[in-house]
Amino acid sequence: MRVTVATLAEKKRKGEKITVLTAYDYLTAKLLDRAGVDAILVGDSLAMVALGYPSTVQVTMEEMIHHTKAVVRGRERALVIFDMPFLSYQTGERDAVLNAGRALKETGCDAVKVEGGKEMAGVIRAITEAGIPVIGHVGLQPQSVNLYGGYRLRGRTKEERVRILEDAKAVEEAGAVAVVLEKIPADLAKEITESLSIPTIGIGAGPFCDGQVLVFHDLVGLFTDFKPKFVKRYAELGREAEEAVKSFIKEVQEGKFPGEEHSY
Repeated sequence: MRVTVATLAEKKRKGEKITVLTAYDYLTAKLLDRAGVDAILVGDSLAMVALGYPSTVQVTMEEMIHHTKAVVRGRERALVIFDMPFLSYQTGERDAVLNAGRALKETGCDAVKVEGGKEMAGVIRAITEAGIPVIGHVGLQPQSVNLYGGYRLRGRTKEERVRILEDAKAVEEAGAVAVVLEKIPADLAKEITESLSIPTIGIGAGPFCDGQVLVFHDLVGLFTDFKPKFVKRYAELGREAEEAVKSFIKEVQEGKFPGEEHSY
């Protein structure tokens, strides 16, 4: 059966953990879907991981739509979440609704994700009232990294902790169906998770969230430019792929490939 936002809510009620991974293309989406992941996030991490931009800020609506279409073609059951890129919703409720609607109509995704807490409550409410499910995102917000002065842990001070908790509650009250908690202390994530009726999805937020999300390319060792503390590598596919390419080059240069079994 297709995973829906109601499925995620039911998992929280039952105490079952939610699994989310990123994908930016058809083949990866098929792989994650077959493996049984609950949701696929077409993250704005596309900017850095697949397109080579220096941060998530540079990716456009057109690029996000292009890649989300491919992901939707590759899934059969997983929920697909469209990550709203920088300036596609921060400029006002009307722009936010139009861009979220465009994402839904043109890609076939199931929900959109927006960063921000209390200051984005009106935007989340407007998108939700248009009939589009919204995933919130509080704590570290990569689209606002220039404001924070880097990708540092959020919630270090008492004031920050109070603000993040208030942000999460504001996101829920505005109608979000779930909220991502990024790079905050584990005890704060636990407090937020226990305070909300909607699911929390952690990334660098400890083990007490209702679910976890990672970038697929981090998980399998394909992206090696840097490795955040919260990433666990379950494979080293980048290293294996590089060795495979080196073997191909060597065999071609030595005349070993193609062999008779590869020739017509």
